[in-house]
Amino acid sequence: MKDVEKTNVERENSSKRLRRRKRKMNLYSFIVILLVMTVAVTVSYTFLFNISEIRVAGESDEYTAEEIVTASGVMKGDNLLRLNTKKSEQRILDTLLYVETAVVDRDFPSSLNITVSKCVPAFNVSYEMGTLLVSKKGKILADNGFITPGLPIFYGYDPAETTPGKALVSKDEQKSQAFEEFIGIMNDAEEAFISSIDMSDKYEIIVNYANGIIFKMGNWTDINYKLDMADNVMNTEGIEGKKGYITMIGSNQCSFRTSDSPVYIPGTTMENTTMDPALTQPATDTNGIPLATAPQIGTVPADPVETTEPPSAGTAQSEVNDEEEEMFREHDEMIQQQQQATAESAE
Repeated sequence: MKDVEKTNVERENSSKRLRRRKRKMNLYSFIVILLVMTVAVTVSYTFLFNISEIRVAGESDEYTAEEIVTASGVMKGDNLLRLNTKKSEQRILDTLLYVETAVVDRDFPSSLNITVSKCVPAFNVSYEMGTLLVSKKGKILADNGFITPGLPIFYGYDPAETTPGKALVSKDEQKSQAFEEFIGIMNDAEEAFISSIDMSDKYEIIVNYANGIIFKMGNWTDINYKLDMADNVMNTEGIEGKKGYITMIGSNQCSFRTSDSPVYIPGTTMENTTMDPALTQPATDTNGIPLATAPQIGTVPADPVETTEPPSAGTAQSEVNDEEEEMFREHDEMIQQQQQATAESAE
């Protein structure tokens, strides 16, 4: 009898079967993950993260916490994930007139924080039908028939909306931009330094300062830069404390005069023109240093001063020479003072 030899027969798996099995495992894993995620999201939006506490903070003299929560439209039991915080913030601003800002924040797992700030009346905006009382952020608080004392006044703004509770917007885009820049500067100031602003002509805006200075700043562009220039001129030695007129000359120069009468230019005809000695003060640069150029040319007044007889050509020429000599003498003195001050500071 022959011996039987036992051998192990190993079955080799084909590469196709391995690839097929791997695809099935990947598909199975994907389905399991998708089911788990679906269940997690469903639970989160239904059973988890529901609001159990609403906290109100900030300044709110006019409204109670309950009134603010009611205005937000949020209730206990609402889901934090399904809550639209931006809509809730806007509801508060639209419903509560004297709320300036509102911020709604989720505080997981089950709390909601609402922070508000109160409106502070800051500006009068005069228009043809009355005067709008406006907050620091430009929110209309009231449509009055009077000007609120102690607050700066804007003239010529042309509001497109006058409904209390709405944001102030002008019919003219450039005026809206100018207003935003003005109130930003004025809000940052420690004290009210501007009493009124006339924007009737957006190319010739006039700023009236509380110290008696009237600034003819030109158009609506570069407002912060122009106000800085005017401030430099007002604080210049020899001008500080005076009342008068500052006028933009070009884009980087200012002139100061103590009168708004027409500026006299040596060599021009003096007939029907009145002279103010203060008008011969030279123009100044951004640092208040006088310029060597002559002052800008003004216009002849509509109602000239009556004279019995016009000055003769000889008299006019004599006055021209005297005024020209006086102007350059004052200019030289001011230059010397500036040089002396510079030398002393350097020492």
